[in-house]
Amino acid sequence: MSSRPTPKADDRTVTQPTEAERQSFGAAFERLVGLMARLRGEAGCPWDRAQDLRSLRPYLLEEAYEVLDAIERGVDAEHQEELGDLLLQVVFQAELQREAGRFDAADVAHGIADKLVRRHPHVFGVASAANPNEAYLRWEEIKAKEKVGRSVLGGVPKELPALLRAQRVRDKASQVGFDWHDVDGALAKLEEEVRELKEAVLAKDRVAIEKELGDALFSLVNVASFTQVDAESSLRETIERFSRRFRHIERTMSERGRALKSCSLEELDLVWQEAKRLEAAGQLSS
Repeated sequence: MSSRPTPKADDRTVTQPTEAERQSFGAAFERLVGLMARLRGEAGCPWDRAQDLRSLRPYLLEEAYEVLDAIERGVDAEHQEELGDLLLQVVFQAELQREAGRFDAADVAHGIADKLVRRHPHVFGVASAANPNEAYLRWEEIKAKEKVGRSVLGGVPKELPALLRAQRVRDKASQVGFDWHDVDGALAKLEEEVRELKEAVLAKDRVAIEKELGDALFSLVNVASFTQVDAESSLRETIERFSRRFRHIERTMSERGRALKSCSLEELDLVWQEAKRLEAAGQLSS
């Protein structure tokens, strides 16, 4: 069974879109596709006309991360805008493929719609799924049958951030039984890897340090999956906490007329502890 974290079931009543709303969705998508075709056309934008699939790669990644940032900020207007920017990248690539005679935006939309129907037999067929985890497992079972002959790890993109990729690889292997029986095994492996990392550091063996550090990080990912924690999100939250506290140190020392480099570690740690107390009280500004 996969230990991939799944959200709790939502008992709220979900309102289905009306016929008028569905038509509006279609018209909006059609308008966007048409605009993209015009931008790529003879009298279009020189920059848009110069792009290809390779040149668009960094923009796709950038827009995806900006959507994540907008979700964290919780501002609906920003979230809507960033989703639009991400959707543009999808339509842009589909237009390039239409021009090459391979497929178009309609093929993309129909393809994912067909996949949703096919992999949700508990909604569109006679199967059942009592909770989110069962629904996820059913999806993965159907996916495995569709991808027969392909490596279990084949669906994990190499371009993912390393921590996220590690958890996806680990969870894929777990689905076929290659995993510890419980979290105790994962914790014991983590302790083993940290011990080997310490030995490598003491030996000042840079090659060994790099290897053992990677092993320790992967072991941490195992623990995250067993405890149903998303490793990528957990690290991002830690980075945000560190950043908030460090900015407090910067502000405090600036108000005291002190340069950070002139402060002792003890002085900085005292302000760090103050930041932690303010954070716990909900009084630490970003």
